[in-house]
Amino acid sequence: QVKLVESGGGLVQAGSSLRISCVVSSDYSLPMYTMAWFRRTPGNEREFVATFLFDSGTTHYADSVKGRFTISGDVARSAVYLQMNTLKPDDTAIYYCAGAGKPTYYFLTDEGYDNWGQGIQVAVSL
Repeated sequence: QVKLVESGGGLVQAGSSLRISCVVSSDYSLPMYTMAWFRRTPGNEREFVATFLFDSGTTHYADSVKGRFTISGDVARSAVYLQMNTLKPDDTAIYYCAGAGKPTYYFLTDEGYDNWGQGIQVAVSL
């Protein structure tokens, strides 16, 4: 069984920083090729935030977070992190960690990922 365990969420003020983490937990060694963060706000679809490709270290970001968020990965720990700076109230959402257990071209969309975390709340107040 594969579990993606998120941590580090919480409530912060606008302009603050927060770092959320996601670690892969499994009964056997299961490398992830790509890991990403998505987020969902009430009444909206889950949207892509950022992705990290472990083989190349390549990253991609949604336009709404570019320049403020930084995704990084640790292949040894099968972990991915999201450093969020200059947070805005619009960043308030449940953030989901996603992992692709096989190579995928669809790493900017939900369909590229076959493993998901439970989600972690990030709330940004004025």
